[in-house]
Amino acid sequence: MEEMKYNSVNHSVRKKDAMQLLLGKPVYVDDITSSDALTVKLLRSPYANAIVEDINVAIAKKVPGVVDVYTWKDVPKQRFAIAGQTYPEPSPYDRLIIDRHVRFVGDVVAIIAATDEKAALKAMKLIKVKYDILEPVLDFHQAKDSAVLVHPEEDWFPPMEVGGDPGRNLVASEKNGDGDVDAVIADCDEVFEHTYHMRAFNQAMMETFRTYTCFDRYGRLHVISSTQIVFHVRRILSRALGIPKSRIRVEKPRIGGGFGAKQTAVSEVYPAFVTLKTGQPAKLIFTREESQIAGSPRHEMEVRVRLGADRDGHIRGLDLYTLSNTGAYGEHGPTTVGLSGHKSIPLYTGGLEAYRFNYDVVYTNTMAAGAYRGYGATQGIFALESAVNELAERLGIDPTVIRENNMIREGMKMPAYYGETANACALDKCMAKCKELFHWDEKYPVREIGDGKVRTAGVAMAMQGSCISNLDVGSATVKLADDGTFNLIIGAADMGTGCDTILAQMVAECMDCSVDDVAVFGADTDASPYDSGSYASSTTYVTGKAVELACEKLKKKLCAIAAGMLSCSPEEMIFENGRACRVNTDQSVSLAEISVKDQIANDIAAVATVSHSSPVSPPPYMVGMVEIELDRYTGEVKILDYVAVVDCGIPINPALARIQAEGGIVQGIGHTLFENVTYNERGCPIESSFMQYKIPTRLDMGHLQVEFEHSYEPTGPFGAKSIGEIVINTPAPAIAHAIYRATGVWHRELPITPEKILMSMLDEKE
Repeated sequence: MEEMKYNSVNHSVRKKDAMQLLLGKPVYVDDITSSDALTVKLLRSPYANAIVEDINVAIAKKVPGVVDVYTWKDVPKQRFAIAGQTYPEPSPYDRLIIDRHVRFVGDVVAIIAATDEKAALKAMKLIKVKYDILEPVLDFHQAKDSAVLVHPEEDWFPPMEVGGDPGRNLVASEKNGDGDVDAVIADCDEVFEHTYHMRAFNQAMMETFRTYTCFDRYGRLHVISSTQIVFHVRRILSRALGIPKSRIRVEKPRIGGGFGAKQTAVSEVYPAFVTLKTGQPAKLIFTREESQIAGSPRHEMEVRVRLGADRDGHIRGLDLYTLSNTGAYGEHGPTTVGLSGHKSIPLYTGGLEAYRFNYDVVYTNTMAAGAYRGYGATQGIFALESAVNELAERLGIDPTVIRENNMIREGMKMPAYYGETANACALDKCMAKCKELFHWDEKYPVREIGDGKVRTAGVAMAMQGSCISNLDVGSATVKLADDGTFNLIIGAADMGTGCDTILAQMVAECMDCSVDDVAVFGADTDASPYDSGSYASSTTYVTGKAVELACEKLKKKLCAIAAGMLSCSPEEMIFENGRACRVNTDQSVSLAEISVKDQIANDIAAVATVSHSSPVSPPPYMVGMVEIELDRYTGEVKILDYVAVVDCGIPINPALARIQAEGGIVQGIGHTLFENVTYNERGCPIESSFMQYKIPTRLDMGHLQVEFEHSYEPTGPFGAKSIGEIVINTPAPAIAHAIYRATGVWHRELPITPEKILMSMLDEKE
């Protein structure tokens, strides 16, 4: 592919908010909102499954500084969902602001509003609750058709039919496939079946969930929240509180990390309810413990893979079944599970003759799961890529070669990926480049280095998507300011990803100006054009295309204004080099001159808004290779080297794309070796702080190298695809592969801790 030359796009530009963040300026929710707002605290259930028989708040209300205490008796009885998804949501309406039936340890029992935190915490201790303790269902293997029902209520409501049945503890269920997979697999030389288990993981973003609410000067509810989904939050609050959306304004400031957690309205409804009841500003800031025990972690999934192949490694049939644990509530349950098959199986379209993909999503009395970077693809890719590595090792074929012989390539149709065609796919080039950079042939063999330590390597590849096709909408408004610069107004949320900068680069490229001449504003439901929000890896691809189209629309308007200034027809004008030029003449008008005319006797608005939705979701692709050092005496694994090559189309900002990839790889390393969400026998989360929940530090990640192989996606802005999520998907199967190479033991459950490695080697010896 011939490289295209750009002035602003495909260049590494410093993030627009870099200096504000570096200098510690007030940019986050708690920085920019009133410090005299009511403090909101939540009393949480100590039981995994119980009915609140009685609750006495009289003494708590007498604490000086306490404004009020609210229980299930005080809230609306309209069920809703807190998943940030386009209406009608696939997630069931199964929540109340406070429910008499508490369904996990950490579920909300009461809302306390006080003038300060000390009073709120004192009041919390004085609330007397009598519970009818019920038997919980904690094991998701036992949930389906269990006698214990997590949601026995009669007003459980599914906005969409996704195969849910609360009478069976089912949130969703589906069967799909292509071809006769049983016949194909029966005809294969090599057939094996294994089950892979990925536990729940917390996003562990630096800024916890937090929301501020007040009434504005027009009596409307004004919500400032650390969220990825301002428009969805407005709809969620409207339903939960029983007030029109027109009475609600939601905006987000800078976000201190989200990784999908803030695609769920975890905190917003509680301070909003307090403000409605008291008329006063209110603020809720989750503690780290609350974020850990009542957040929105990754769905625990178990994926059973049945694989059929010929002796030469030709993969002919794949059969996947996923069991997903949505926890106590169903947000994102019906949608995450689909990615476990639809964004893993298509990697092997190269020679695949048939596939089947079935799934069930079940309720349990554990913390409700939600969205997390990778969104189900992470779990499915861990399973399938591990299975392919097992096939390669069984057949004695280099695992990179078996992939080269089976992988999706440009121009292939992907039946398991909704029938889409891979119009831009450089996965083969990613593999070749990664092997070269990593020195695969040297690092793949097992090398004893003495003192019980061994070095070796593992590999995996991945795909994701670039939006939710035929559904979600990205929008942009581009406006000429009165000094010849531009304003870009968006509804997408920059949560540290740099999308404000990336989208500004697109404006600069289209309008032939400097990135510094583009001021970005968003996201605010009163001012921003509608945007589904920042999730599903959609911002660069969908909102970016809206920016590109809005600029083209604005150019025509600028040319029309300039035509009036030059007394000619708009058809005689073109926009080039940052000026409106009259063809075949030396006449032209600068942006500054047009901006002046825009304010004087002008009837053509120098502003353009475009909404965009894509009928396809072109996948980015990636190959990751890891070198580890494993201590056979202790089971300790050290990451020495991780090389990744990504095909995200044309990177708009290579530096920010590289940072995205590095961050995702580190999160994947954490999932594989350290992180876990576990419960005791009563259903109480054990990892309630960073003392117990271990995330990787700079010392744990070894040397990281990320490079790119370009493809050109014709439906994306400037040939771009996504990069935000795919980058988390290769570490787990690659590291599990390397651990097998070092120990001779396959680990099919994450995390793979030193204890598990050591005990498995002892079991092998016995």
